[in-house]
Amino acid sequence: MLGRTANNVYWMARYVERAENMARLLASIYHMSLLPASNGSALRQWEAPLSLGGNRAVFDERYGVISPGNVLAHMALDGDNPGSIISSVREARENARETRTNLTTEVWEGINQTYLELEGISYSKMVDQGFQEFFEWVKERSHLFRGAIYGTMRRGEAFTFSRLGTFVERADNTARFLSIGWDTLGTGGKGSLAAEDYYRWGALLRAFSAFKAYREVYSGIIEPKRVAELLVLREDMPRSLQACTSEVLVMLRATRGDASCTRVAEDVHRSLQRSRIDGILRTGLPQFLNGYINRNNELNTLIGRDFMLVL
Repeated sequence: MLGRTANNVYWMARYVERAENMARLLASIYHMSLLPASNGSALRQWEAPLSLGGNRAVFDERYGVISPGNVLAHMALDGDNPGSIISSVREARENARETRTNLTTEVWEGINQTYLELEGISYSKMVDQGFQEFFEWVKERSHLFRGAIYGTMRRGEAFTFSRLGTFVERADNTARFLSIGWDTLGTGGKGSLAAEDYYRWGALLRAFSAFKAYREVYSGIIEPKRVAELLVLREDMPRSLQACTSEVLVMLRATRGDASCTRVAEDVHRSLQRSRIDGILRTGLPQFLNGYINRNNELNTLIGRDFMLVL
């Protein structure tokens, strides 16, 4: 596969995954904002999407004040914000258009239709539709995109690079989102969680589609330590760091096992396998996640150099 084509397919998948993850984050923050807040965190939690994917300087210049409406407009439908949902879908569509001959009709039409529908949604329409309904729609369109890839594309290099892009992006978003949540919600390490914190941690789990899985694995009440373990070390959780890293490693080995990016992925995978949640928490979860994000960025750079002729 030509380096340019691999690059297009890889980034097409990354941008679709990025749009879905921003929808998950906004849905979680919106849900938390409906809960009582006695610790003054109601407004601070709306800074999280700006930290994850927004250009804060642009936001301050355009909106001035952090409010739920301003953040939702900026992060969902502002085409001038590179981190917004609509910008991510637009970039995915452009990458798909550049490599249409390597995609099936179902994949192309799915991403193209999603962008065209997003273009027709204004903030007032999103309000009328309902914020949660809008976020669910974005997630469903992302699921349809991946389903079309998995169900219609030949298991060749285009399929491999699309899957590779999905899991590299998902790992990055999981690490960043969990780090923000850990900082915003607090660890609750001393004593039981207050009622409002219990529901906020539940909202965080739902953002990862992990609430039911948490109940199945741990049975008891929600504990931040177990939430971290589930989203970092459990390989049977689709959005965990361990699961994403394993998928990336499978794809890289299938493409070229001796590449430098494969060796980095193997190293990251071994490190996660050796890790235990108690040790991670002793050294600090945010520090651990920042280290993972840096290695994931290194991996992305090496994938570009090894396969896409990006210097």
